[in-house]
Amino acid sequence: MQLEILTPEEMRRVDRAAIAAGALDGYGLMKNAGAAVVDEILARHADAEGFLVLCGPGNNGGDGYVVARLLTERGLSVRVFANAEPASGSDAAIALMDCPVKPEPLAAFEASRGWLVVDALFGAGLTRPLEEMEAGIIGKVSSSGLAVVAIDLPSGVCGLTGKPLGAALSADLTVTFFRKKPGHLLVPGRQMCGDLVVADIGIADSALDTVGQALWENQPALWREALPKLRVSAHKYSRGHVAVISGGATSTGAARLAARAAARTGAGAVTVLSPANALSVHAMHLTSIMLRKADTVSELRAFFVDRGPTGTVLGPGAGTGGRTRSFARALLDKANDASGLVFDADALTAFGGMQDVFFGMIRASAGKVVLTPHEGEFVRLFPDLHDGTETSKLQRTREAAVRSGATLVLKGPDTIVAAPDGRAAINVNATPHLATAGSGDVLSGIIASLMAQAMPAFEAACAGVWIHAECGRSFGRGLIAEDLPETLPNVLQELFRENPS
Repeated sequence: MQLEILTPEEMRRVDRAAIAAGALDGYGLMKNAGAAVVDEILARHADAEGFLVLCGPGNNGGDGYVVARLLTERGLSVRVFANAEPASGSDAAIALMDCPVKPEPLAAFEASRGWLVVDALFGAGLTRPLEEMEAGIIGKVSSSGLAVVAIDLPSGVCGLTGKPLGAALSADLTVTFFRKKPGHLLVPGRQMCGDLVVADIGIADSALDTVGQALWENQPALWREALPKLRVSAHKYSRGHVAVISGGATSTGAARLAARAAARTGAGAVTVLSPANALSVHAMHLTSIMLRKADTVSELRAFFVDRGPTGTVLGPGAGTGGRTRSFARALLDKANDASGLVFDADALTAFGGMQDVFFGMIRASAGKVVLTPHEGEFVRLFPDLHDGTETSKLQRTREAAVRSGATLVLKGPDTIVAAPDGRAAINVNATPHLATAGSGDVLSGIIASLMAQAMPAFEAACAGVWIHAECGRSFGRGLIAEDLPETLPNVLQELFRENPS
């Protein structure tokens, strides 16, 4: 499976490297790209009455001219529309010369019932809104009801951010080349692509050496080898011990969700650390999960000296006051390189306005730290990292990881995991069924459990996000947070089927 994701600029560098390697020139790659698009069109839309090909002035338009030529050579009806000719001597100009269909002005475009639109106006490299004429054509196509096949990326969608730059098409099928771009996976670009096909056009994988690969699609192949291994000699504490810090008597459920998720994910022991006023509430619900009083920092430290947990969750239902902040300081101060710390929910809100202090403590800590904010919590921690048209969720999360010194999990339908060293992954198996209270608490328990079992922070966060989403997909409609830990065994059994150790 090809997990690497390339930015538009990185893809341009790969193209140049492939051409320099000499196997194919630029026009050779363009012909292969056009042929790949035609193969997909005929596999899905061979019954179309004809094909309306919209061509821009760059290489995306050149791909469109190749598509038009190949469809015409098969005896199919084709009309081509373009406003500007490609630059003289360019590969796109050669493709235009080889195309037997004379382009008509874009203004002459008209929807024909039963025809298919091929969008070759602009690909993933677009960085500006479309001109008025092109935007008008987008409007005509969108209102026509005709099926659309986009080459590389639907026109008007930014390849870096996945956001429309103004008018933008939604396609039924998008055919891109060599590797996916961020705009294919980030919302809303992901929905606007329709079905996505990554075609092989003759670029060798070795061309990736020209870019310092640091972005991937979050799939098990990315982190499977780092999953915890079960040994014959294992005992409960060698399998990791997770501590989950609870809030007061009226907000205990979130901690129990995290604790049960940690246990189901394989931690050999899990302890809920509770204020005195919530002990009886927890005691009525917990069986295999242990319980201990921890009202003060001294009691927290005593537990760590006594039991030495290797993973800790602070935040779910913990409260946003001084106790949570003081516990965070104590955890970070005493952490070592075997300590996995997950800060979620209230632990993030508690440091709103004091984020620089929080980040300084994280950077000074020896522990493996993961922060798991949703968008609202992210904004409180990073108020200057705005979600604008020219910024992507990926860029914001990466910057936040560097600034905080922690692995950042920015949750959502396109959850991003980013490490301080620049590595990042985009998750794609999320489901709206996870949009239910307590779902994030379960995620924090899963990640803490994996880190407690010696999984590195970035890999644990990636695995936790994927596993959590897979539980949601597996259960489906009617899901509530309490169902997620009980769905974990089946998901984990399937995940480990190919790696039974």
